[in-house]
Amino acid sequence: MFLKHKIFGKIFNVFTRFSIDDNLISFIIDSNESFSGNLEYIKNEFEKRGNFKFNFYYKDKLSVNSLKKLATSKYIFLNDNFFPFAFMNFNKKTLVIQLWHAPGAFKKFGGSVENASMLKMISQNTDYLIVTSKNIEDFYSEAFQIDKSKIRSLGLPRADYYFENHDVDELKKNFYKRYNLDSNKKIILYAPTFRENEKFNNVFNYLDLAKFNERLSDDYTLILRLHPKINKFYSSDIKIEGDYIDCSDYKNEQELMLLADILITDYSSIMIEFGLLNKPIVFFAYDLDNYLSNERGFYLNYKNDLPGPIVHTTEELIECIEKGVDNSNLDSFLKTQFDEIDGNSSKRVVDFALKEGEKNGEY
Repeated sequence: MFLKHKIFGKIFNVFTRFSIDDNLISFIIDSNESFSGNLEYIKNEFEKRGNFKFNFYYKDKLSVNSLKKLATSKYIFLNDNFFPFAFMNFNKKTLVIQLWHAPGAFKKFGGSVENASMLKMISQNTDYLIVTSKNIEDFYSEAFQIDKSKIRSLGLPRADYYFENHDVDELKKNFYKRYNLDSNKKIILYAPTFRENEKFNNVFNYLDLAKFNERLSDDYTLILRLHPKINKFYSSDIKIEGDYIDCSDYKNEQELMLLADILITDYSSIMIEFGLLNKPIVFFAYDLDNYLSNERGFYLNYKNDLPGPIVHTTEELIECIEKGVDNSNLDSFLKTQFDEIDGNSSKRVVDFALKEGEKNGEY
């Protein structure tokens, strides 16, 4: 695997002798479908600032022309790890910014749970890592094996979505029509995450759907949003007869959060972003003891620091929703995860990039 990354790096390094194009911005992406969220918001913000050119570098395609553009870009943004970075020698005038795709700090990842040698090499070639809060800088420094001096708390660009002028009533109307739903019912979004222990991935072995619907279906529609890993490897085992809507393949996850009245999740970082909407969150942790013992762990205290109640059984889950979900801890939780909640994250990141880019131009 490293051989492939080294080859990418060697070809890239050939082109670093070419002059930097001050108006060229590269985005490193997995596919056409992956250009959304953070990267799209950054592109849109740059388009407001001037006549910039954009290069989309696909991770798994060895395109010589695209590599040349990458090597001659003034700005490079990525949303995930790209291992060839470990072997690339960037021009000093190029600014490399890691946006990361998730907000806040919840589950441990990267150098917090695995061998960090490659991550450290990548971070040496990363100029800045953008996070959502100064409170989580130590966690991200460990996860990315990056010096804290390179971390900037500027926000999550994709979170600007929730501050746009959406016609939620129209979105709901279209959603209910698409799935032939009763428009008088509220939406419960159930978004469980992936477990390494295979037996715990079939959520309907633990959520009694018949009981859930018997007690709640007069007022609520259950929407299921499986983690991509579950949907890819276990979906055939998770299908069950009953009253729920599978939106695992629904294109816009943020729109689902906008439409939902309540979120049920477990160990998914989706809860941090959903919290921005100031709506109730319930943590259905039916396998909590196993998860705490055998999975990668958390940056916070799961039992004490969450912005909503933890339940372990279907009965507890139903009662929690019937009584009304207590989200009194939400505000204090958000303050640990975000320095600013204002819809201006993209602006802050681009302002910062342009300012630093001018400094780099002095080499």
